[in-house]
Amino acid sequence: MPVARQSRIWPSGGVHLWPAGATSTAHSHPRGHLVYAVSGVLSVHTERGTWIVPGNRAAWIPDGSTHHHRAHGTTDMRIVFLPASLTRPLPSYPVVFCTAGLAREVILALTSTRRFDRGARARLHRVLVDELRQAPEQPLHLPEPLDDRLRAVAGILDDDPADTSTLTALGRRVGAGARTLSRLFHDEFGMTFYEWRTQLRICHALVLLAEGHDTTRVAHACGWANPSGFITAFTAALGTTPGRYVRLAPPSPAVSGTRPSPPHRTEPR
Repeated sequence: MPVARQSRIWPSGGVHLWPAGATSTAHSHPRGHLVYAVSGVLSVHTERGTWIVPGNRAAWIPDGSTHHHRAHGTTDMRIVFLPASLTRPLPSYPVVFCTAGLAREVILALTSTRRFDRGARARLHRVLVDELRQAPEQPLHLPEPLDDRLRAVAGILDDDPADTSTLTALGRRVGAGARTLSRLFHDEFGMTFYEWRTQLRICHALVLLAEGHDTTRVAHACGWANPSGFITAFTAALGTTPGRYVRLAPPSPAVSGTRPSPPHRTEPR
């Protein structure tokens, strides 16, 4: 199993540089924290489902949530632990936030080699939480199905997101009627089958884009008949086109020359 090529961990945060395909073991933390992808794409897996964390997005993971990460493409992952006194306004469940602008700069500062005293770090934490409270939640969550029939449908389309079968055809494969499956999608996920399938395809598309595939290849691999349909759906979900998303992905500061800190630190961060 690939492991992080470089890791720096301290009490208030950390940095991991993951090669493509690297996966962490399942773990949890006593404090809630942010997982941020400076570059590359991360997936965060919990018993409640999977969250996709592309570049310039951050996943909020509450304290005690058992999870593991997977890197898709070479990924620069940053971690910021937040004190419980500040996190009450944040959701009690994992969520992905858009973290461009000020939030991004605060995360990079807190995970850089710069040293902060307790007061300065506390002020940056407050700014970060305030930014997150105003940040839009991203539709990048694939919930874990509970019903066996729904789980079977999800497995089919996760294995092949280009499958264009109707809900009726999928129902025949898993032994359930289209009406039953439609109700299950609504009851468990709060969305229609077609909304869920689009979300699954977008998540797969982010992974393929991180691996370097072009827009046309990604569109067909994820089930769109033509690139224009893919571009429209991607833009609706992420607020930018696939091509612009790839072009504007910033270079990783750690990869582009940031001097790593010593692996063990005794001073507060």
